[in-house]
Amino acid sequence: MSTNDAYYIPNKAVWPVVGTGGLVILFAGFANYLNGNAIGGWFMLLGLAVFIVMLAAWFTMQANESEAGQYNHGVGISYRMGMMWFIYSEIMFFAVFFGTLWYTRNLSVPWLAGVGDGPGRSSAMLWEGFKDVWPTNGPGNVGGEFEEMGAFGLPFLNTLLLLSSGVTCTWAHHGLLAKNRDQLIKGLIATVTLGFLFVGFQAIEYYEAYHEMGLTLGSGVYGSTFFMLTGFHGFHVCVGAIMLSVVLFRSWKGHFTPENHFAFEGAAWYWHFVDVVWLGLFIFVYIL
Repeated sequence: MSTNDAYYIPNKAVWPVVGTGGLVILFAGFANYLNGNAIGGWFMLLGLAVFIVMLAAWFTMQANESEAGQYNHGVGISYRMGMMWFIYSEIMFFAVFFGTLWYTRNLSVPWLAGVGDGPGRSSAMLWEGFKDVWPTNGPGNVGGEFEEMGAFGLPFLNTLLLLSSGVTCTWAHHGLLAKNRDQLIKGLIATVTLGFLFVGFQAIEYYEAYHEMGLTLGSGVYGSTFFMLTGFHGFHVCVGAIMLSVVLFRSWKGHFTPENHFAFEGAAWYWHFVDVVWLGLFIFVYIL
C-alpha cells in the first residue's frame, strides 16, 4: 500500500519478456512469409497469440494494482513520463520512415537519374536511361507495372474515420471528467468501432492494391515505402484500438474517476498520436 512519503514498487513482471518474445516470433514469421516460406504464416499467428496473451495479462495486473490503491502520486508521475518517452520513441520511429521517403523522392532518385550531374551522379551509374519520375518502379522496370494509390476513395474515408475517432475519444474523456459514465462508455464504443473500421478498410485497400492494381512490396521503392509506412501505422492503430478496448471494459466495470484515470489518458494520448501520424501519411504518401 502506498503512502504520501513512500514510493510503491510494483511486483516483478515477466510480461515485458513475454511480449518481446512474441514480437520476435511475429516479425520473424513475417520475414519468412515475405520470402515464401510456408511456416512464416504459422509463426506470425503464434507470435500474435503470445503478444495478445501478454497484453491481457499485463493489463489485468496493472488494473488490479491500481484499483487496490497501490499507486501513489510518484507512481502516477512515472507512468506519465514513461508514456511520454514511449510516444517520443514512436515519433522517432515514424520520422525515420518519413525521412527515407523524402530522401528517396527528392535526392536519391534524381541523383541516380543524372539530375544535377556531378561526381558520381549519372544515370549510367544505375541503369542507362533511368528517369527521375515518381512513383518509380526501379531501373529496367524491375518493379513491374502498377497503378499509383490515389488519395481519394478508401484513404480519404479512412482519414475521416480516424479524425472522427479522435473527436469521440475526446468526448469520452470529457464524460469521465464530468462523472458521466454513460458518455464515457458511448464515446469509447464509438472510438473503438471507428478504429477497427479503419483497419478493415485498410485491409480492403491492400487487397485491391495487390490483386487489381499490381502494387506490392516488390513494386520498386514506391511499393516498399508505401506498404512499410501504411502497414506499420495500421499495426499501431490495432494496438491503440486494443488499448482502448481494455479501457472500455474497465469503464464498464466502474473503474476510473476524474482524479485517477491514467490508463484512459495514456491510451488517449497514444490514439491522438496515431491520428496525427495518419495525417502526415495521407499528405506525404497519398497526396504529394
